[in-house]
Amino acid sequence: MCRSIKPLFNFDPPATDDEIQAASLQFVRKISGFVKPSKANEEAFQLAVAEVAEAARKLMDGLMTNAEPRNREIEIQRAKAKSVKRFGGADTR
Repeated sequence: MCRSIKPLFNFDPPATDDEIQAASLQFVRKISGFVKPSKANEEAFQLAVAEVAEAARKLMDGLMTNAEPRNREIEIQRAKAKSVKRFGGADTR
């Protein structure tokens, strides 16, 4: 799994279109092997990003849970603490 794609479901506030677009771009980059496609592949690449983003938005809108929404700031703090524990020292991200 691409490490830069973060879970987007069940957050307060909900995932934005920009967050879904960024995750979709990372997904298409991962499966295509292109960070930036050639001009010959640009149209197919951008179409794939748009279609993945549309599918992701439909998924986010269709999912349901009884769990309390997660707080973004708390999740960021947990991720940083986990990184320090795993790699030691300060997180350089």
